[in-house]
Amino acid sequence: MSVRNRIDQSVRWLLIIIMSLIVIDVSLQVISRYLFQSPFAFTDELAGYLLIWLGLLGSAYATGEKQHLAIDLISGSLSAERKRYLDILINILVISFALSVLVVGGIWLVYTSFIFGQISASLQLSLGYVYMVVPLSGLLIIYYSIDNTRNVLHPTTE
Repeated sequence: MSVRNRIDQSVRWLLIIIMSLIVIDVSLQVISRYLFQSPFAFTDELAGYLLIWLGLLGSAYATGEKQHLAIDLISGSLSAERKRYLDILINILVISFALSVLVVGGIWLVYTSFIFGQISASLQLSLGYVYMVVPLSGLLIIYYSIDNTRNVLHPTTE
């Protein structure tokens, strides 16, 4: 099994687990609100944090699957060779964004959250742990974009 397949499988399972936890968490919220007339305090906050993880890891996975949002007005009118160059340029721009904003900015966000001791209200969890998904997803997006560029430059016949 290739490195790409292992990463894909790990991210897929992590997304499945997070989505399952969101379903359980929201169900617990509904049950506690309507059956006990007193909702659990942590469920709303936990759902929000899990949604952050789901969204960012999901966007990284979508980048790897080439399922991210794309406007194909330009690429539809280009020759195959020019489309390859456009794909490479787009991947370079995605790598630049992911590195500067998600990885560097995300590391700074995590660092400052730990340094300033930001704690979530209900869960009493350091927000640095919540924000760790930002640089993680940035690194995944960079990996997928580099691998996608490699595949554009050296296509395989499978």
